[in-house]
Amino acid sequence: MKKLLLLPLLVLTSMAYGQKKGKKPTPPPQPKKALTHSVYDGWKSITYRTLSNDGDWAIYTANPQEGDGNAIFYGLKKSKIDSVQRAADIRVSYDSEVAVFKIKPQAAVVRDAKRKKKKREDMPKDSLGIYSLKTSQLTKIPKVSSFALPEKAGGFVAYQLETPAAKRDTTARRTNRKPAKKESEENGYQLVLKNLKSGTQTSYSFVTDYAFSKNGKRLAYVTTGNDSTVKLPGVYVVDLANGSSQKVFEAKGKTKKLSFDEAGDQLAFVTDPDTNAKSLVHYHQLYYWKSGQAQALKVADQANQPGPKGWLVSGDAPLAFAKNGSKLFFGTAPVPAVADTTMLPEEVVNVEVWGPKDRTLQPQQKVTAERDKKRSYTAVYDPATNALRQLATTEMDEILPVADGNADYVVALSDLKYSHEHWDWNSRNDAYVVSTKDGSKKLIGENIRGNIRMSPEGKYAYWFSLSDTAWFAHSIATGKTVQLTKDRKFADEDDDHPDFPRGYGSTGWTKGDALLYIYDKYDVWTVDPANPTSLTRLTKGREVKKTYRFINLDPEDRGLVDPSKPQLVHLFDHTTKASGYAQWSGSTLTVLHQGDFAASPMVTKAKNTNDLLFTKTTFREYPDLMATDLSFKNIRKISNLGEQTKAYRWGTVEMVSWVSGDGVTLQGLLYKPDDFDSTKKYPMITYFYEKESDNIHNFVTPAPTASARNNYAYSVSNGYIVFVPDIVYQDGYPGPSAYSCIIPGVLKLLENPWVDRTRLGIVGHSWGGYQTAYLITKTNLFKTAVPGAPVANMTSAYGGIRWGTGLSRQAQYEHTQSRIGGTLWEKTQQYLDNSPLFYLPNVQTPALILHNDEDDAVPWYQGIELYVGLKRLGKPAWMLNYNTEKHGLRVRKNQKDWTIRMWQYLDHYLKDAPAPQWMVEGLPMIEKGVNQRLEPAAALPSAKATR
Repeated sequence: MKKLLLLPLLVLTSMAYGQKKGKKPTPPPQPKKALTHSVYDGWKSITYRTLSNDGDWAIYTANPQEGDGNAIFYGLKKSKIDSVQRAADIRVSYDSEVAVFKIKPQAAVVRDAKRKKKKREDMPKDSLGIYSLKTSQLTKIPKVSSFALPEKAGGFVAYQLETPAAKRDTTARRTNRKPAKKESEENGYQLVLKNLKSGTQTSYSFVTDYAFSKNGKRLAYVTTGNDSTVKLPGVYVVDLANGSSQKVFEAKGKTKKLSFDEAGDQLAFVTDPDTNAKSLVHYHQLYYWKSGQAQALKVADQANQPGPKGWLVSGDAPLAFAKNGSKLFFGTAPVPAVADTTMLPEEVVNVEVWGPKDRTLQPQQKVTAERDKKRSYTAVYDPATNALRQLATTEMDEILPVADGNADYVVALSDLKYSHEHWDWNSRNDAYVVSTKDGSKKLIGENIRGNIRMSPEGKYAYWFSLSDTAWFAHSIATGKTVQLTKDRKFADEDDDHPDFPRGYGSTGWTKGDALLYIYDKYDVWTVDPANPTSLTRLTKGREVKKTYRFINLDPEDRGLVDPSKPQLVHLFDHTTKASGYAQWSGSTLTVLHQGDFAASPMVTKAKNTNDLLFTKTTFREYPDLMATDLSFKNIRKISNLGEQTKAYRWGTVEMVSWVSGDGVTLQGLLYKPDDFDSTKKYPMITYFYEKESDNIHNFVTPAPTASARNNYAYSVSNGYIVFVPDIVYQDGYPGPSAYSCIIPGVLKLLENPWVDRTRLGIVGHSWGGYQTAYLITKTNLFKTAVPGAPVANMTSAYGGIRWGTGLSRQAQYEHTQSRIGGTLWEKTQQYLDNSPLFYLPNVQTPALILHNDEDDAVPWYQGIELYVGLKRLGKPAWMLNYNTEKHGLRVRKNQKDWTIRMWQYLDHYLKDAPAPQWMVEGLPMIEKGVNQRLEPAAALPSAKATR
């Protein structure tokens, strides 16, 4: 393993600059380069981070966008740094002794194997790495497909080997014997259990599934058995204290869903006794085992299950014990519909019937079809009484366990009365308390618009009601529902949609469900649901326009807040955009670390110490990892990925303000090149979505873009100015609102002589794409435009489908982002007035449209309507469609290609760069995938793209 010498090297370099006289002078710094598209693949980012429970080690991965990365092991107490190449899926043992991870094959080797079209079994395989955090020794185990560690115990690791394809047994036919059993997905692979303290290991053959108990007391595994009677097929439980193995279930068929209880003394699983792989219906059986039992007991099957007659035990539902082990939750399901296998494919009729009684639209059913086929309905098994109870039904299908499942009741939700209203995206439910003892139910509330949750100990159901813009709590004991926040604003104060504003959320409860912590825009509040008049503001952020939010440092605390202990707080200053961390203790807020940077609210804490990892960033400074403790007195940077920026021209960002056409003072961001010269003129690109000014300190990684969005770092590095204005909206006038906010901002900047008014570009995607298309119908201010995934015609888009969800688009216009505020029939003129399509004759700005044929948010025919209309009117317009891509490009090769073409287009219009061939001559369908035509078209007779 190669030790990292990065930090010591930096120290030595700094020392060298201060050497005694007589040494060679320090060479002048190299001129900084402009970012190019070639930097993307090798640009590294931190993609994972963790702390060992004892706080001794910080571990993170530094991975390039393409190629091989590495994991860094940083000793916080020993000042030791180590690295492992290509480490992924890192897990640190509970006792902080080892880190276990996969080691991926070299990217170049995998690529070469793909080029050679090797079979799956012959492709390069992952290895397993076991790194000792005490000795820094690395053990590698080749060809490992999976591994597991006990969640709350150390000492063991289990991993499964992926052996190469076995050679054909040619002796079997000659000797008339049965061919040797081969490892496969169906038969299983070898499982190895390794004792990390003694180094001993035990192998189990033909294993198809395995699981540790959380506390590391036991390991369970499923085997299909070997050819002898030494190991019969079934489920085995290994006692990790002495290594003994007990067969608790013997049967052929497929067994899965191994699930232990918290103590590791109870085990549940489901099995399908049918060994016919072609069976269309699987009649699973639920088995239960408890320590001391010789064999697992069958507790449910089709003949004995709590659901309606004819239902079966689900093989897809999760199995989960209550935390105290008192009950087991599982799933039942109706027998699925199966096709008539006697019919030929050409005889089968495939028709969708869109009916008036459909709970959801057919496209939505299509999206959820695979999930619906596996849909199950929660039931419960009581090991003490052997009783089975059905909790969920087809009408009341969502179950919320209470107090980690320990309570004698659950909360059930039903949207049956509301789900047919496809024009309303807000979830609405009737809520019930359902007894796990006898199945009886009691109504909590009807038509609740809000996310219903349970307090940690199960005393209250609580929610933020959208329609009331207030918090409510329902006492399970008294059956009473009370409003907690009368006469106070806890809904989003800045929301400008024609819909109910959302709440700011909550952070947790005190022990005993005594106090609920909730947020308004700025502050943290507490309220006792038994006494709503106790509503109390803890922090004083509103007076100074600072937002305070508690940071949960323990993911296992179930949302509990201990007011006797100091709480770490994230803070954000709305005036200066500074952020940082503070401590809330008693009734005092103490700022620990604050500045002109974006401090991440995601803070990692070691389980057993006060050691922390956090990040902070500015536009110029990468969010490298910082190590500290809860005092934030000593902060040190432990990663160095920000060094990548040092060789390049990066740029600066500043806040600008102006007054909109409606008299509203607005803010926006202005990005400038590093070597900005106020005596020069710069082309300017305006990009927008809604509000971006709070993101002034965000770092922007150089990367190919997935949408019509110009990377700010690349833009300013290559001599552009970028303007990112905030937008506020009036209901019914989204297009005019965008115009009223954006255009005055651009005109304000044009008062500066360094903005070239003849070289202004405008770029936006999705909602920003719509606004881009709208603006070029209302102004000729911009020399060129790039609308990505735009809505061109609200009247045709209104009746369409968001294909990613299958939902009707009507709510988009009536209540959410498109902000018309009514139906097409109620506000016909607003739909027309806000649609760019009807004003295309006004356009004098060339446009490059990006719209993909499997866009799952904005139907791509909207892009077609815009392109075809512009083309018909003789306006210069191009449209790029990456086949099978969705709303944003997901395939990296397409992201790269789009990024190159977008910048070729912008550079041509805003910097007089030669037009590429695809802009001048197009790209015929018969050349698609053969020629890309990215080369300059300067030599061609018609090489100038027209405006």
